[in-house]
Amino acid sequence: QVQLVESGGGLVQPGGSLRLSCAASGFTFSTYAMSWYRQTPGKERELVAAISSAGGTTHYADSVKGRFTISRDNAKNTVYLQMNSLKPEDTAVYYCNARRPIDYLNYWGQGTQVTVSS
Repeated sequence: QVQLVESGGGLVQPGGSLRLSCAASGFTFSTYAMSWYRQTPGKERELVAAISSAGGTTHYADSVKGRFTISRDNAKNTVYLQMNSLKPEDTAVYYCNARRPIDYLNYWGQGTQVTVSS
């Protein structure tokens, strides 16, 4: 019954914006750290952004600092990724991840495609 469902991906022009959402269910969302990863064919999955369980601490990959913002709403069991000033190199499948601090148990969403192109 554990589910992470991403939404909000699509095609956007360079310089544009998208907001990704990840709706979680089947576990105690408020006790898990949440993060967004992305992956392009032929490359390893990379961490884009992460946020602590209470939302007090965030981390961003250098490539997205100043452009992306991760946030969460524990009352709605949802984590977001606001992506601004998008570049073609941001094109990837974006995955939502939940991590349990006690043992780093991980749950993954199915991914949502983001394509940045003219």
